[in-house]
Amino acid sequence: MKRFDDTTELLLQLGDSAMIQAQRLCELVGGAPALEEEVALMNVGLDLVGQARNWLEYAAERIGDGRTADDLVFLRDQGEYRNLLIVEQPNGNFAMTMAKQFLFDAWHYPLLEKLCSSSDEKIAGIAAKSLKESSYHIRRSSEWIKRLGDGTSESHERMQSALDKIWHFTFELAKPCELFKTLDSSGIAPGVNDLCSDWHAIISKTLTEATLMQPEAADNNYLSGAKGLHTESLGFILAEMQFLQRAYPNASW
Repeated sequence: MKRFDDTTELLLQLGDSAMIQAQRLCELVGGAPALEEEVALMNVGLDLVGQARNWLEYAAERIGDGRTADDLVFLRDQGEYRNLLIVEQPNGNFAMTMAKQFLFDAWHYPLLEKLCSSSDEKIAGIAAKSLKESSYHIRRSSEWIKRLGDGTSESHERMQSALDKIWHFTFELAKPCELFKTLDSSGIAPGVNDLCSDWHAIISKTLTEATLMQPEAADNNYLSGAKGLHTESLGFILAEMQFLQRAYPNASW
């Protein structure tokens, strides 16, 4: 697996995570529990597609081998993707969809806040633009966690079950990352070594208000999105997402 410089690896992780999360949300077209929720989920998905394009365009510029953001999305294999493992997991029911979104948002929002102070002007600019959208994302997803967790006995049970099932993928969110340690000291991503404590604080506060039990800390395993070691779920996503471009190379509307 080819590895790029740390800054480019960060751009790929941000772009890939946003893209795969957006792809999962777009799978819910026609399948959300209510029309209003379908529109809201699609809006979040579209926000993330826009963010992914910004991050990946800059990544392609830094890689400098002629590839575009579209090439990075549609022509890389599973092992070349750097997205968080949690975003590639299936949507499941609405409780699972919102649990995944919230756990991602609780990592994504404080990360973007810190990147607004990056010594790299392009990263700071993309982060500032993305932060406005992500402030809505985390507000919305946390409200659903509380609404379902502190709702009826059935909604509480479903939300607790969703958290318990998806929680083991939070090890990438809840513990320091080697990449972030380097980028923090260089000023590219200042303060990211505190990201894990920020994530824990958001999670703890929201789950307490939602009357939900926080599972025990997830253990690391051999998988790592940052290293291109993914679950089989990503392969299924890419098979669908990349089909047209691979079947008809360079096709355009």
